[in-house]
Amino acid sequence: MTSDGAVTFWIFLLCLIGTPQLEGSEAGRPDELHIGGIFPIAGKGGWQGGQACMPAARLALDDVNKEPNLLPGFKLILHSNDSECEPGLGASVMYNLLYNKPQKLMLLAGCSTVCTTVAEAAKMWNLIVLCYGASSPALSDRKRFPTLFRTHPSATVHNPTRIKLMKKFGWSRVAILQQAEEVFISTVEDLENRCMEAGVEIVTRQSFLSDPTDAVRNLRRQDARIIVGLFYVVAARRVLCEMYKQQLYGRAHVWFFIGWYEDNWYEANLENEGITCTVEQMRIAAEGHLTTEALMWNQNNQTTISGMTAEEFRHRLNHALIEEGYDINHDRYPEGYQEAPLAYDAVWSVALAFNKTMERLTTRKKSLRDFTYTDKEIADDIYSAMNSTQFLGVSGVVAFSSQGDRIALTQIEQMVNGKYEKLGYYDTQLDNLTWLNTEQWIGGKVPQDRTIVTHVLRTVSLPLFVCMCTISCCGIFVAFALIIFNIWNKHRRVIQSSHPVCNTIMLFGVIICLISVILLGMDGRFVSPDEYPKICQARAWLLSTGFTLAYGAMFSKVWRVHRFTTKAKTDPKKKVEPWKLYTMVSGLLSIDLVILLCWQIFDPLQRILETFPLEDPVSTTDDIKIRPELEHCESERNSMWLGLVYGVKGLILVFGLFLAYETRSIKVKQINDSRYVGMSIYNVVVLCLITAPVGMVIASQQDASFAFVALAVIFCCFLSMLLIFVPKVIEVIRHPKDKAESKYNPDSAISKEDEERYQKLVTENEELQRLITQKEEKIRVLRQRLVERDVNTKGTELNGASGPGIGAGGANGNGNGNGNGGTATTSLAIQPMATNIISTAASAHPTPAATLAITQDTHEHRT
Repeated sequence: MTSDGAVTFWIFLLCLIGTPQLEGSEAGRPDELHIGGIFPIAGKGGWQGGQACMPAARLALDDVNKEPNLLPGFKLILHSNDSECEPGLGASVMYNLLYNKPQKLMLLAGCSTVCTTVAEAAKMWNLIVLCYGASSPALSDRKRFPTLFRTHPSATVHNPTRIKLMKKFGWSRVAILQQAEEVFISTVEDLENRCMEAGVEIVTRQSFLSDPTDAVRNLRRQDARIIVGLFYVVAARRVLCEMYKQQLYGRAHVWFFIGWYEDNWYEANLENEGITCTVEQMRIAAEGHLTTEALMWNQNNQTTISGMTAEEFRHRLNHALIEEGYDINHDRYPEGYQEAPLAYDAVWSVALAFNKTMERLTTRKKSLRDFTYTDKEIADDIYSAMNSTQFLGVSGVVAFSSQGDRIALTQIEQMVNGKYEKLGYYDTQLDNLTWLNTEQWIGGKVPQDRTIVTHVLRTVSLPLFVCMCTISCCGIFVAFALIIFNIWNKHRRVIQSSHPVCNTIMLFGVIICLISVILLGMDGRFVSPDEYPKICQARAWLLSTGFTLAYGAMFSKVWRVHRFTTKAKTDPKKKVEPWKLYTMVSGLLSIDLVILLCWQIFDPLQRILETFPLEDPVSTTDDIKIRPELEHCESERNSMWLGLVYGVKGLILVFGLFLAYETRSIKVKQINDSRYVGMSIYNVVVLCLITAPVGMVIASQQDASFAFVALAVIFCCFLSMLLIFVPKVIEVIRHPKDKAESKYNPDSAISKEDEERYQKLVTENEELQRLITQKEEKIRVLRQRLVERDVNTKGTELNGASGPGIGAGGANGNGNGNGNGGTATTSLAIQPMATNIISTAASAHPTPAATLAITQDTHEHRT
């Protein structure tokens, strides 16, 4: 059971209990017709419109009772009490009105929540309920409220007007902020259905009980620009203050508020309700908002059924309110001032319905005084009379639909400079919008329903692209010039020994790489999105094949040098067969072709957009945000393919680096530029190992990424051409007739084997020089001993000559003979010994240079 149903049940139970007590109560004077009135006046929440509606109803009673042709012989009496816009209190007031003397013929009620309770219960007493201030769409349900009429149009009458305005200003995205009351919940449900039919997107729907802080913050998070607000005026002031705090006002936002607030609603009761915003802040936040309200004041200066015009009624009402103590002269209007004409016309509707019912009852010899709460016949007569009532009142033409709703035009207003200005009227029945073209928008133009997100494609800087293209074109021109040079001088030994065809392949690879640099800079500035995938494929093919041709040619040379120098029993005069070099390049190229073909067939590269956070435009006040986007070439399994390509290339680079290091000081006559090729490989490997990871890291920075990769490719290409071809060009220029190419003469070239052999000979020569020095020292010692011995021999001979004379002649002859012979014999014996020592030393190291040195030393000693 719902809360409203429970209230109705208890009311019915209490009424049954109290019925016997009231049967004998007084019925009032015979010339009086009594109606009950329920007015919300002193409450702290909801709509307290009874403050102005009750004085208006009293004015109507006076005018009705003064009308001689209306209810002749009867006087209409109103019994009222305050419901404070509380359903429970309203039910209690209704109970007191029904079961306290005298009996009531009809009930007047205001505030949607109270009307819902009263109207749902009144059918049990066959009472007609006329609501002067209830806009809940739920009250249009005839099955639930069979005896309800209202002079206040349904809140749903605003929704077609709101949809019409949204279409007029091109708003297709709105948000809804509502107070958690039945009147607003049912209104929002109707609005959602109408928005769906009109193709208007509801970006968010926020609700709150009393504190709207979180709900308003959520609106800001959802970037809500066009917001429909549905809440009572007390909550509206809190919402307006929170709007100011969250900056949801001004040129970028439009709020739809309910039009039945008082004109100064945003300035009243701020301190009493604990609003923390100042009056000025509230005025700033309220500026520019729109209101939609059913016309509650007759717009034409016509005399109404009461004999007054709407303006005359306004003067009378203002006078009555001043007597009530309200400061009307300073625009301090009480709540319900806009609905006061509805309460005035409601009393007239009751009088006219009673008058028509009396005419019908007279024919049956009955009177309204005969009505009881169980008399359904008279109740049906009153219902029929009310349903057919139509007149011109101070609120306009009063008529009721089959659901008991008021049929009325809708008025559209906008707050401009603190005052409401009429913008136009909308007739829901005829779908006719009368527009006065008096709207004024902050900023001078219609606000947008959303932040316009401009998608801006980040492209490579044009000066940077032109610069890189210029350098690449220069490199392509140089490469073609070197190809011509290479072909023109292919008969020269300096070119022949470097394998000109391999050099040409390398230059073609350089040209392809430089062309890929141009493609790397071609983006959405030059290429449409449909053609961009073709550029992606071309980049991959050109860069991969260009690298393979350029690097593969150098790699094959270093590989052959390494094989030539490490292979056992290699014929020094054997030439390197060119087809082996070309086979290696072809093998590397075939690997690329297989990978690229599989990549393109099974998972082709596509244009993928990388989006960045929103940015503010540099020079504009429009509500625009920039969404930067960057084009990338990617496939579904992009990481797998890149890993495969980088893996193959990385292995070749690392192996090439190893070969270049191994052959760094080797030079063979069959490939005369292997050292320069190795240097080129060093640079290519280092640059590739740096460029690949860094390029992936800075891929989101289009200028930095393009500049880094392009410079790396250009530097590799230029450096390779410089190292390999500049020495050849210089040599050809210096020796145009090919007679003295000293640097590139393979016969005079010093290879690594020659250097090792030379170093070995130098070491051996030093060792032999040391041995010769030692032998010479021994020879010198021996010679000195020979000299000493000769001296001793001569001394002995002299001593013998000065001795006895016997046998002097013979002795002298023998002595001389022996002496001479001994000396000669000793000298001849020593000389072969020295010669043998020298020969032995020389025979230990039979080296040409050592033999030459020893021979020279021996010759000197002999002389």
